Amino acid sequence: PAVHPAMASAGGPDAERPHPKPFLIGVSGGTASGKSTVCEKIMELLGQNEVEQRQRKVLILSQDSFYKVLTAEQQAKALKGQYNFDHPDAFDNDLMHSTLKNIVEGKTVEVPTYDFVTHSRLAETTVVYPADVVLFEGILVFYNQDIRDMFHLRLFVDTDSDVRLSRRVLRDMKRGRDLEQILTQYTTFVKPAFEEFCLPTKKYADVIIPRGVDNMVAINLIVQHIQDILNGDICKWQRGALNGHGRTYKRPFPEQAESGVLAAGKRSHLESSSRPH
Repeated sequence: PAVHPAMASAGGPDAERPHPKPFLIGVSGGTASGKSTVCEKIMELLGQNEVEQRQRKVLILSQDSFYKVLTAEQQAKALKGQYNFDHPDAFDNDLMHSTLKNIVEGKTVEVPTYDFVTHSRLAETTVVYPADVVLFEGILVFYNQDIRDMFHLRLFVDTDSDVRLSRRVLRDMKRGRDLEQILTQYTTFVKPAFEEFCLPTKKYADVIIPRGVDNMVAINLIVQHIQDILNGDICKWQRGALNGHGRTYKRPFPEQAESGVLAAGKRSHLESSSRPH
């Protein structure tokens, strides 16, 4: 079996630790529902947010990295707030699928870097090293069946629509955008796309997280489950491992959880200012 490059380069007692195939977690939800904040909170509680990139056992990827390269005409529309970034066709699903496939196979991959100011894909890419658990978040990560079926666990962050709208307005105004354009874009593209494409995928979720990062009970349950995987307590977690039905990683919730893992900690406000969702 392949050795995690970080372990091999670090030397020491864990240098020969074989690297398992990653446990892939999909995190969906509407715009400004708190998807990335939930992911960051999970990373924080697992003590992975301060770990050097190559040595992280848990990492976060965003569907936003896989926006298609726009034509000149589409770019002009985007700059006026007239391009629908919430439609499934806005994403490069083939590249997303092939990248996730390589990640699941434990390979080092290069993820595109997207600039939301110019609405273009940059020449430089982000190198993503193998990890034990990968959180992949985005508004439509469950929409495409080929991609949806790759996840071993699916989470849906369910936040009130008024809360999401207020967050989006405040966030976009801080970016210097005009309030009228923000509201027009929301009513024209964001809300209809959420109702047509995102919300119906909620039925595919294994776990629904109402109120997002404020729901520490749900997040702590997920963190404990991930901790079990990292500790090797769950050996057969593949979706559909038993004759294609169900999952074999289910186990009773531990009577006594590690206090360090379940500490609520401080709320994380780490949503990137360059992201539209």
